[in-house]
Amino acid sequence: MLEPVKFSTYHGGAREEGLLDFSASLNPYPPEWLDKMFERAKEISNRYPYYGRLEEGLSELIGEEITVTAGITEALYLIGILALRGRKVVIPRHTYGEYERVARIFGARVIKGPNEPDKLAEIVEKDSVVFFCNPNNPDGRFYRVKELKPLLDAVEEGRAILVLDEAFIDFVKDAESPSGENVVKLRTFTKSYGLPGIRVGYVLGFPEAFKSVRMPWGIGSTGVAFLEFLLEDNFEHLRKTMPLIWREKGRLEKALGVKSDANFFIKRVGDAGEVVDALKRRGILVRDCTSFGLPEFIRFSVRKPEENAKLIEALQELGV
Repeated sequence: MLEPVKFSTYHGGAREEGLLDFSASLNPYPPEWLDKMFERAKEISNRYPYYGRLEEGLSELIGEEITVTAGITEALYLIGILALRGRKVVIPRHTYGEYERVARIFGARVIKGPNEPDKLAEIVEKDSVVFFCNPNNPDGRFYRVKELKPLLDAVEEGRAILVLDEAFIDFVKDAESPSGENVVKLRTFTKSYGLPGIRVGYVLGFPEAFKSVRMPWGIGSTGVAFLEFLLEDNFEHLRKTMPLIWREKGRLEKALGVKSDANFFIKRVGDAGEVVDALKRRGILVRDCTSFGLPEFIRFSVRKPEENAKLIEALQELGV
């Protein structure tokens, strides 16, 4: 008999239509070429989606050999196949829940630690796997290479593996990213291009290993079309839209007394469930952080100016 895994996670994003969705932390500005991309996807949907040439093109654009995956989620499961069975896995508290879920699916022993690089470094064990989200979800804290050094050193000394989730790094001003033989970096376009339904991400590090276990045709015709337009775009969409997001981010910080290095915030509101329900009655959806172990906090993203104004007004009316 097949038994279910007794561990579940909850994710942001609206399950129903008609709500102004601040619960998913996405770029609110869609690419100008979106309609043309879907037309292209339709054109190539009658063939198997091979994307080796596009993967090579993205590697050239990034400046390092990469492995295309169906978002970071597929990459996490590939890590499970390659590295988690029988290993000790170190995971910070109050972070993305899929790390622990994947670890338990693959029978790893989970060790929880502080969400600070220097303190987490103290519990890194030999041959373990360490997950670290940078900037972190849900609080948006970003650690620079100098701040990550104790963790990087501990991983190297213990011959461990550091899985660095950089899903939101495009939203960080003047971001920097470490490198190392023991480091696997996960990135995705679903956040920075505002397209969570198009599952395209990539892995930096161990390309031969990841390519050997990933699914064939994992990103589908829409993902292939997205990569075609992305390479032509050459990240111009990010250069245009990130300053708009950063400007609104500053406005939210000033109005609501919050702070983050990414495109989302957490805010202490007392009973998160009550506040989520109250905002929902006003047509606004935010994330209840109870699933992160933070039941007094909500998380909300940066959206367009007129949308952010509605959230500010609603939170001020609620007095939180």
